[in-house]
Order: sequence, then C-alpha cells, then structure tokens
Amino acid sequence: MALDRRPHADPAAELLDRIESGAEKASIAWHSISNLYYVVVPNAGKADTLRFISELTRFVDVSATGTEDVSYALGLPMDDFEDAMRVAAARSCGSRLIATRNVRDYARSPIRALNPRDVLEELE
Repeated sequence: MALDRRPHADPAAELLDRIESGAEKASIAWHSISNLYYVVVPNAGKADTLRFISELTRFVDVSATGTEDVSYALGLPMDDFEDAMRVAAARSCGSRLIATRNVRDYARSPIRALNPRDVLEELE
C-alpha cells in the first residue's frame, strides 16, 4: 500500500488485492496518477513511488480520456473540478462505482462514490 491512511488503508488494500487477483476490474483516471505520485513521494521516495505506480498499472487500467471528457466534466454540477474529471474518466471506461475516501465531494456525481469498505460490501 502506498500510504497507510487510517481508517481506509486496510479496506483499500483488500480492494486492491481483489483487483490484482482478477476478481474485480478497476481503472484510474490519468490525472490521478500524478496526484498519487505527489502525495506518496514525500513518504516513500521517488524510486519506491515509481515502483508502486508501475505495479499498480500492471493490474489497474488507466482510463482513456480526451477533449469530450473534459467538456463533460465542465458540465457536471460538482464543486471540485478535479473530482468532476474523475467522474468523466469513470464514465469514459464504463465504471459503475468510484472508490474514494472523499465520498462527500461526490454527492452530486452521476456515478456513485463509496469508500473502500463500502465498495467491498457492494461487491459481496
């Protein structure tokens, strides 16, 4: 796990394990990879962070997005544009859920957002 942020670390690790095993499929927004890098690198260092991202993208797809997706995000009734871009990326790859510890900011998202523990319960 890149960061050990409680209380979401254990369920997030379990969710990633399920995805890595092939039991579930997941995608990550292109721009979220750079966000991940900048959050993780101060604690893990550059080499370990790049290794983590490389490993993650071995079993998590990167959502293909483009100009149409940015336009879609601009039209969403969400306060945080970065979160709207994640919704657009999720829509682009056909996701039905967004796993995030920041569920509150997705209240007006057309795609449901759940914390990692709730995603695991949903998958059961």
